[in-house]
Amino acid sequence: MVKFMILAGGFSQFIATYLFDSDASSLTLIKHSQTGENPSWIASHPKNSSVLYAVNEISPIGNLQSFVVESDGGLTLVDTVSSGGNGPTFTNPLSTGEVSAMNFGSPNCSLVATLPGDPLRFLKDSPIVKFPVGDGPSHPHMSLEYNGEVFVPDLGANKIWRLVNDGAAGKFKVQGQIDVDAGSGPRHIAIHDNILFTLNELTSTLTAQYIPRAPNGTALPLIANVSIVPPHTYKGKFAAAEILISKPSEKYPDPLIYVSNRNLGPEFDSRGDTIAIFEYKKGTSSPECSSLSHSAKRMVRRAHHIRRRDPGNPSLSLVAQVFTGLKQIRSMSLGPVEGGGDEFLVAGANVDGGVVMFRRVDGGRNLIEMVRNEEIANRTSFVFV
Repeated sequence: MVKFMILAGGFSQFIATYLFDSDASSLTLIKHSQTGENPSWIASHPKNSSVLYAVNEISPIGNLQSFVVESDGGLTLVDTVSSGGNGPTFTNPLSTGEVSAMNFGSPNCSLVATLPGDPLRFLKDSPIVKFPVGDGPSHPHMSLEYNGEVFVPDLGANKIWRLVNDGAAGKFKVQGQIDVDAGSGPRHIAIHDNILFTLNELTSTLTAQYIPRAPNGTALPLIANVSIVPPHTYKGKFAAAEILISKPSEKYPDPLIYVSNRNLGPEFDSRGDTIAIFEYKKGTSSPECSSLSHSAKRMVRRAHHIRRRDPGNPSLSLVAQVFTGLKQIRSMSLGPVEGGGDEFLVAGANVDGGVVMFRRVDGGRNLIEMVRNEEIANRTSFVFV
């Protein structure tokens, strides 16, 4: 038997709490905790699940908030600080004590420091990080900490910025970028085996590439570039949203990639949007991860063109398109490996369809709906507690 409380943010003035019981196949709405406006994205502290962070996705200036998660699933607001920009869409705590706020409507982000020893209290003077786009568009959408850097996919600039600390808590700078094909719109990313997986909103594609050595602006050749859109005959405009890579466990030893589709219309599938599942197969070829000159990059591209025919090269293959009954899946979350929670995946609608708990079957290569709760039509981010 597995029982979890699940917190769910959304475009409202509250964060919802659900209780999931695997034996009873029940998903019960048990709390509405009042927050600031539009707590669209929430994230748990990595070492203390009783600490929760949320952004207020509002204009012209958003907020970052901290909460205590009470034993009954309710939330108590502790602190609020400005995000430094317009419409923050994402937050995530760093191992160094900062908490990110990605300002989608501004060419900047904040990595707000917390008080030493108190992750619930924000320092008020953490400077924003400005992205060097000039007069060009910039829509930072996510942050991911990896090997001492913070990677930020920018949907507007078609870049993945590489940030590092600049000498003080909460002070960061752009040290380089990974360029993405024009018009792709990188939204969310994940990293596995030093391979960067990028989910592009505007082209609804999933790409994979080795991570080049920082701090230059090199973009190594793509290992894979696949569409995530399900087969369809109706008129729909698709916009990819979320990517998850499962953590290998005894029950699910193979890392699998789950990505969410959003059909923006004007015509829709009665079965709702899909979660596409991809299998990543590790290759035997060695990546080139050094800083490269223009001539060296040409050589790498040529070598990569040859290696693409090598069966030992890493690859992505689609294994399932799971229709969910949800309209526009903005977010989803895998349960924790501890306690067997990774058997389950929760997803929610940005428009309607409620919240659905799925069971991972066939080694994680498919999903079966267990239970749906439609008391709240839309939820946009999830945390297992």
